[in-house]
This record gives sequence, structure tokens and C-alpha cells, in this order.
Amino acid sequence: MAQKEYRQTRFRRPAGATEILLVRHGESEPLVPGHPFPLVDGHGDPALAPEGHEQAKRVAARLATQRIAAIYVTTLRRTAQTAAPLAAELGLTPTVEPDLREVHLGEWEGELFRQRVAEGHPIAVRMSEEERWDVIPGGEPKDDFVARLRAGLGRIAAAHPDERVAVFTHGGVIGQLLALAVGTERGFAFVGADNGSISHLVLHGDRWILRRFNDTAHLTDGMDLDPEPDLPMS
Repeated sequence: MAQKEYRQTRFRRPAGATEILLVRHGESEPLVPGHPFPLVDGHGDPALAPEGHEQAKRVAARLATQRIAAIYVTTLRRTAQTAAPLAAELGLTPTVEPDLREVHLGEWEGELFRQRVAEGHPIAVRMSEEERWDVIPGGEPKDDFVARLRAGLGRIAAAHPDERVAVFTHGGVIGQLLALAVGTERGFAFVGADNGSISHLVLHGDRWILRRFNDTAHLTDGMDLDPEPDLPMS
């Protein structure tokens, strides 16, 4: 008689849970001093750079076979532009979820954020040390940021039980969502998501399960993935 064995089991999505693939938008166009990005509801709204469009194509190739039920984007065009190749491949129309837009950078929106971080401005240094966006004058408080992210992701999960969705969003958003998932107070613990990277959450009621962070396997063929020396935001 064969001896009974107990093998290790692979992860299975719990019944009723939602798989959420968090895709950071592709690289956005560079900032030229004196030419601020246009604003949408007070948020800087750069378009994708050529490199970002290439990253978007690679994301589409990676996810085209993943049985994705819906695609979500934010109010900012870099997410819609990144999602466009996948949406065309799957024949899906992206849904806009405003609450998953990037953290608001107060007086530094549109032009100053990239400059101040690159220059090592004292407030930028303090922002990194304290892991708080609201040290920037007029920046979004953490509690407000967290509340809207929970609301936005909660609506998506409620609409897609037992399904997988792709959410095209931003570096600060991904960082905060994954920090919430693992229960850390370090809000910047996961802000290192590369442009075009894929992170993976499973939402099952109040339980958030982190499955993957900053997956860039689809980007490694000749593309430069070295992060900039600042927070990979916006």
C-alpha cells in the first residue's frame, strides 16, 4: 500500500476574491524648466515619453493572455496611454477610477517636484526621511491619501469578485497600497516600482494579500531599468 503524501500546495485565489494587477504607467516626458506640465484637477499631467510608449507595448504583450476582466486607469493621461495597447489587444474600454490618481504634491505640482528632488532641496530631504508627502507645502495628508485609495480599490474589488483586473496607476499609489497590504507604517516602503512594472494584490474582504512587487521581466530585454536617484514618482 502506497504511503500517503502531503505535498506543498500552490496559492489559490480565495472564493469571491479579486486579483488586482497594479501597473505603474510608463516613463513620462521629461520636465523642461519654465515649461510646467499641464494640470488636471491640480495634478501634473505629463504625457508618456517614447520610452513610456515602448514600455506600454511590453506590458500589453505580458498581460494579453492573463484573462483580465477589466482595465482601470486614473484621470491622468499617462495611465490611459499606458493602458491603451492592452485595451486594444483585449477589446476592453478602460474605466476611470479618480481616487487612484497620484498623491497631490501641493505647491510642487506641475514643475517643482522633479527639480526640488534632483537639487536635494531641504524639504525634499525631509520628505524622504519622514516618509510623508505633506511636508511639501499644500501636499496631501497621509490620512486623506489612504482614505481615497481604500475607497477606490474597494470599489474595484466589489465590482469584480472572482476576477482579475489590471489597474494602471502611479508610483506613490502603488507604494501606499502595498504598505497597507503588509501593515507597515512606512509609507515609502514600496515607492520603488519601476515604470511599466507589475505588482499583484489579492483582495478578499478586509484581507489584502501581496503576491508580487515590481515585476519587470517583460522590460529586461535591452531596456534601462536603473531607477533615477530620486523617488520614482509621478
